[in-house]
Amino acid sequence: MRLNTPIRALLAAGLILGSPLSYAASNLVYCSEGSPGGFDPGQYTTGTDFDAASETVFNRLAQFERGGTKAEPALATEWQISEDGLTYTFKLRPGVRFHSTEYFKPTRDFNADDVLFTFNRMLDREHPFRKAYATEFPYFVDMGLDKNIASIEKVDDLTVKFVLNNVDAAFIQNLAMNFAAIHSAEYANQLLESGKASEINQKPIGTGPFVFSRYQKDAQIRFKGNKEYWNPSDVKLDNLIFAISTDASVRAQKLRAGECQITLNPRPADLEALLKDPNLNVPTEPGYNLGYIAYNVTRAPFDKLEVRQALDMAVNKASIIEAVYQGAGQLAVNAMPPTQWSYDETIKDAAYDPDKAREMLRAAGVAEGTEITLWAMPVQRPYNPNAKLMAEMLQADWAKVGIKARIVSYEWGEYIKRAHAGEHDAMLIGWTGDNGDPDNWLGTLYGCDSVDGNNFSKWCDPEYDKLVTAAKRVTDQAERTELYVKAQHRLKEQVPITPIAHSTVYQPMRTSVKGFEISPFGRNSFYGVENTR
Repeated sequence: MRLNTPIRALLAAGLILGSPLSYAASNLVYCSEGSPGGFDPGQYTTGTDFDAASETVFNRLAQFERGGTKAEPALATEWQISEDGLTYTFKLRPGVRFHSTEYFKPTRDFNADDVLFTFNRMLDREHPFRKAYATEFPYFVDMGLDKNIASIEKVDDLTVKFVLNNVDAAFIQNLAMNFAAIHSAEYANQLLESGKASEINQKPIGTGPFVFSRYQKDAQIRFKGNKEYWNPSDVKLDNLIFAISTDASVRAQKLRAGECQITLNPRPADLEALLKDPNLNVPTEPGYNLGYIAYNVTRAPFDKLEVRQALDMAVNKASIIEAVYQGAGQLAVNAMPPTQWSYDETIKDAAYDPDKAREMLRAAGVAEGTEITLWAMPVQRPYNPNAKLMAEMLQADWAKVGIKARIVSYEWGEYIKRAHAGEHDAMLIGWTGDNGDPDNWLGTLYGCDSVDGNNFSKWCDPEYDKLVTAAKRVTDQAERTELYVKAQHRLKEQVPITPIAHSTVYQPMRTSVKGFEISPFGRNSFYGVENTR
């Protein structure tokens, strides 16, 4: 018997030994770009972590429609908002089962206790589970939810009430985000009683379309289709496998060879061959993203505005976009993409002027040959296909103005962890929007609440923060836009970042893959997806 390449790959992975060939159609291998830090979504902020947990194992109260930005019911079937905008009452979906695995057997259905456990653990540092397994929840804090949620009340088994201190125009969108994945309170109690609370991050239990099976760091993650899923039509795969490879060219080769059926973040240099391959589809979408340089304003010399302005104008963006994005990037001048409502088109870059930059640095007291660290991501992201090359080009640009940049990199999880701790001088990072709201950019990335999280510049400007905080407290879009426009100008003046580019998103996949939708938020979801070969 002759086996085609996809079936050989599945046999090699140990997925269909002794199974008839028709079984191969219910398996899908996804060539992913990095190893997750763990499987407790509230702890993390990157798409790599969210794809591996929140988009597979878990559900939220609300979720975004596939391929879109509209929040729709998930574990909550409906919600009501009080007239003053401060109370949200959620009706929970009945009959939803948590996963049954070798390490946990649920005795009841999902209910309000699970919602209370999930959010109270993030709210209360004295929560018993959080004391047993101490961790931080950067997204929850970055968005100010730790300060704005006044209380969560169980009305009955299938009704939960959230009370806020202030109006939050994006509250439902926030709860549809990956960090808000709902955990099993029963499983948490089992872990607590056995003294194994940390296993919530390694052996996840959720209600999602896929059940965690096992994880081998830097190699693969295996999931099984959830046969008890509350929406059976969403589960069309018996096995979902993440085959981890940090090298984009290797991922492309595996895809073309049929060793995986879908991948992400191809190198621009590989696109021509991928687009010409008759066995592949390569759908594309304009990028709802931004790649940028973050200057750590808590470290000298970046604590001086003049230094940040000088390094900003010393960056040859046109050359970087040509070399790094190779036709798949658009010049960025603002702190969020032009597709985001409230984007101010009057924002302009300072002219590229290395001579003036050198003069400004000397005037600011920065000596010729001053050394700094420039961090470069070890992985390809939708907003930056080649951080190493970008860092090398920045190194050359800044050398022309007398700055010696030493390029530093770490494994992706370590990179983010150390950056949260503020160990960098300047770093390459980026963002793909998570919920369609401007606050997800202007608050989450640059606000004072985020300085220990996704605000990698560690920039806390009272004038700016007052504007973005006020914009969250009103629901009228025109009024919010007016406030966000003022905030964008203040941020541009203070230069905590240098925006580089917005990239076009390409998602290569085998023609056998049906039902996959590109997420505007850069997530990779496999519910409703099938592999027809």
